[in-house]
Amino acid sequence: MNKAELIGAMAAESGLSKTDSKKALDAFTASVTKAMKAGDKVSLVGFGTFSVVERGARMCINPSTKKPIEIAAKKVVKFKPGTELTAE
Repeated sequence: MNKAELIGAMAAESGLSKTDSKKALDAFTASVTKAMKAGDKVSLVGFGTFSVVERGARMCINPSTKKPIEIAAKKVVKFKPGTELTAE
C-alpha cells in the first residue's frame, strides 16, 4: 500500500474527504517525526510503539573488494507492534 492508497483507505474508513485524510496523515507523520527527533517515544495503544535507538559503530567487509570498512554509529527508528496488531 502506498501513500495514495492509504489516504483513500483512511477516507473510506472515516467518512472524511481525501483532502482531509491527506491533511490528517501529513499531520500524523509530522508529529511523529518531530517526536522522534526529540528522542521521545510515540505509543499508540493497541497498534504499537515508535522509538529511537542508537546503533553503535561496527566493522564490516565490503563483499566486492574484501576490504574492511567502518559503518558509523547512527540513530534509527524502531517499531514494536502492540498486542492487538500482533493478534491480527
